[in-house]
Amino acid sequence: MALASIDRELLRKCLNGKPRSWERFVDRFIGLVLHVIRHTARSKSLQLTPHDEEDLASEFFLTILRDDYAVLRRFRGESSLATYLTVIARRVVVRELLRHGKAGSSLDIAASRRAPLSDPSSAAAEQRISDREEVEQLMHRLSGYEADVVRLYHLEGKSYREISTATGVPENSVGPTLSRARAKMRYAVGDLSASK
Repeated sequence: MALASIDRELLRKCLNGKPRSWERFVDRFIGLVLHVIRHTARSKSLQLTPHDEEDLASEFFLTILRDDYAVLRRFRGESSLATYLTVIARRVVVRELLRHGKAGSSLDIAASRRAPLSDPSSAAAEQRISDREEVEQLMHRLSGYEADVVRLYHLEGKSYREISTATGVPENSVGPTLSRARAKMRYAVGDLSASK
């Protein structure tokens, strides 16, 4: 999906520091970010409080602002801006969940920013997977329907039922298909690491 002209213009205004452009950016994408947060937590069987969701959304937007919009400056416009931001939001959420772990009822992101990741290898793997070009490479290693299922679930946040309707894969086969695809992608991450 190509970059929509409204998003191209909003991106340009943000990167050039135009008045109110950041507020418009937040207004446009807050719903998407909250959806990704909830979907990611649900996929990991975690219950988030509204405070946790707010903290994760804040961490996402801080990530976007960091280093003079470095994340937005790396966007090449080869997909929709929503797709790109979904990948970034998921990476931020996974990073924060890894950083904090499953203990406690609140993520306490402010405290977790001060603490190192408990498993440096998982942080390195997450960084590799989050790189858009490597994600595309990994997706190419999947069969057509597996790539469709992964894209619909992880990038577009679709439910198993919606994926089944879109792909024709029986609903009770979506989970096992995702598991096989994730295993192939993890194996491919190892191949990519070895070749570097």
